[in-house]
Amino acid sequence: MSATASQKRLMPTDIRALKGQSPVVVLTAYTTPVAKLADADCDVILVGDSLGMVLHGLPSTLGVTMEMMILHGQAVMRGSDRALVVIDMPFGSYEESPAQAFRNAARIMAETGASAVKLEGGVHMAETIAFLVARGIPVMAHIGLTPQSVNTLGGYKVQGKGDDAARLRADAKAVADAGAFSVVLEKVPAGLAGEISRGIDIPTIGIGAGVDCDGQVLVIDDMLGLFADFKPKFVKRYAELGKTAAEAVAAYAADVRARAFPAPEHSFFDEAGK
Repeated sequence: MSATASQKRLMPTDIRALKGQSPVVVLTAYTTPVAKLADADCDVILVGDSLGMVLHGLPSTLGVTMEMMILHGQAVMRGSDRALVVIDMPFGSYEESPAQAFRNAARIMAETGASAVKLEGGVHMAETIAFLVARGIPVMAHIGLTPQSVNTLGGYKVQGKGDDAARLRADAKAVADAGAFSVVLEKVPAGLAGEISRGIDIPTIGIGAGVDCDGQVLVIDDMLGLFADFKPKFVKRYAELGKTAAEAVAAYAADVRARAFPAPEHSFFDEAGK
C-alpha cells in the first residue's frame, strides 16, 4: 500500500514553511499525559534532554542516555498525534563523527517513530547536520547557550555579547546552509537574535532570546511552575501547579491522619450496609 494521503501530524517541512508566517509554538514534554496536553496547541513538542534534570534529578543534562531519550520519546509519541515531535540527541551520541550521529539518530527515529532530532552546535556541527539531512534525518539545530557544553562555556551564561556576536552569526548561517529545518537560539541578546532571525531562511526558536525570533520554546515544567528549584529570567510562569500540588498532598495527608478520608462516598458496602 502507498503512504496515507492524509497526513495529520505536522512535519519538519511544515515547520520550516512557518518562517515569516506564524510564530512557531514549542513546549517540552516527556510523558504521555503531558504530551496530550501540549499536542492540542503546540506546533512542536520537544523531548528535551532537560528531562535529566526535571524528571530524574540529575545536576545537568550530561548524564542523560540514549535509552532515556528513547523511552520518553516513545511515551510522547503515544500521547500526541498532531504536533511534530523532535527528540534531543544526548551528550556523547553524535559529537564523535557524522557516522556515529547517523547511527544514533536513526535508532532514535526507528524506535520512537519521531520525525526529527535536535543536536547542539554551530559551525563545528554543520558537516554532521548535512550528513544526517542527506540521509533522510531532519535536524533541528541549537546554538547560543548549549547546555551540553556548559563546562567549556563556563556556566549558563548569555552568549553572543560584544565581539562574540560574530560567532553566533556564523553558527546560524552554518546550520541553515547545512540543511537544518530550524534552529534554537538559547540565551542570546534580543537584538542579535532578531538580526539572526532576519538573516537566515529557517525559523529561529527562541528561549531567552527575545520576541523577534520566529518561535518560542519553554520547558513545560518551568512554565507550569512544577519545577521550582530555580526560575530562569526568561521563564514566564503561566501557572503555579507545584504549589497547588503541594497543598493538595498536605490536605490529603491531613485527611488520612484524621480518618476523614476515605469517607462513605469513597467506600464500598455489602447488602447489609457494612
